[in-house]
Amino acid sequence: MSTIDIIETRVRGFIEDIQHPKQKKKININDLELQLRKLMEDYFEMDGYSLFYHAIQALEAEEQLTPIKNNQYNSRTPALALYYWVNNKVQENKWDRLEMMKLGDHFDFSYYERHPEWQTIDEWDRIQNLYTFLQTSQEREIVSVEERSLELFGHEKFLLDGDSFPDSKGFLARIGVSEEQLKMVNYGEPFVFWMKQGKEIKDIQRVLIVENLSFFHTSIKLLEENQLDYEPELIIYGEGTKIERSFSFFFRMFPPNNYLFYYAGDLDAAGYGIISRLIEKYPDCCIQPALKIYRKMLECIDKRNDQKQGQTQNIKYRDAFFQWFTEEEQALLQQLWQENKRIPQEVLTFETWRRWQ
Repeated sequence: MSTIDIIETRVRGFIEDIQHPKQKKKININDLELQLRKLMEDYFEMDGYSLFYHAIQALEAEEQLTPIKNNQYNSRTPALALYYWVNNKVQENKWDRLEMMKLGDHFDFSYYERHPEWQTIDEWDRIQNLYTFLQTSQEREIVSVEERSLELFGHEKFLLDGDSFPDSKGFLARIGVSEEQLKMVNYGEPFVFWMKQGKEIKDIQRVLIVENLSFFHTSIKLLEENQLDYEPELIIYGEGTKIERSFSFFFRMFPPNNYLFYYAGDLDAAGYGIISRLIEKYPDCCIQPALKIYRKMLECIDKRNDQKQGQTQNIKYRDAFFQWFTEEEQALLQQLWQENKRIPQEVLTFETWRRWQ
């Protein structure tokens, strides 16, 4: 094999190793050349860069690579773009149509006909596992999503973690299978709660959900001394955004009833989002802001501090939250928003609460 062929073969091997059938990947051309130099001791003696340059040009002509045109180059002569897209791997082996027809009594393969790039070996293995399960699904018990995911796909997080398992995103939709058909449910997470002394589960009607741990303990103390607004029979520690995942657990623990849920969190973008999403997700429940508690927080506006970095300032959630308040209160909330300030729930301590007694 000639020197030219050796260089090009090495470069093609690097590219094939990182190609993906469904998504492009970004590479730094200097990093790629550095890997090549480490493998070839006589790289400089053979004028390796010129051969490397021609190999990249060949891959670009074949549309295996696409230069990212942002005026950044690799500082070599002749110059190459500093960054390239490694384009999707062309899928040569398509599924056997006869095998697809055999599974057609359970699956609709129209999506895969329109998107042949998804006709991969791994995807076919997953579909066969599903088919085997569905043959006896009527005899199976309902289990958690994690348990079924491990059984069928080899990892308990496959159906839950699209970042770690990109192929899992939309998999059930692609093949047209529902969670119900797989006899699995996404259980809500348990949460910490406190029931008022002397009350029983059947007595619960008013439930207060608080975002932060400090105010959870303060609320318990206030409830024990009969000083807490709304006089809830139950207080739940929401634990920030976790309540959005754990709220469904409430209905596994407590009997059906016409519960009144009051939510109190930080006066900030994240807090507005939590309650707005709860109301959206559970439209049949009576969930509303604990206005009396929020109004006490607004009286502590002098204790405001900067919004936490990284919070998404969603205008829709903000407006949905603000509409619960009077015009005067909305003006204060708008002031906080414009100043990029927030009022943390921790302004409400057992001591500050006494001001309103």
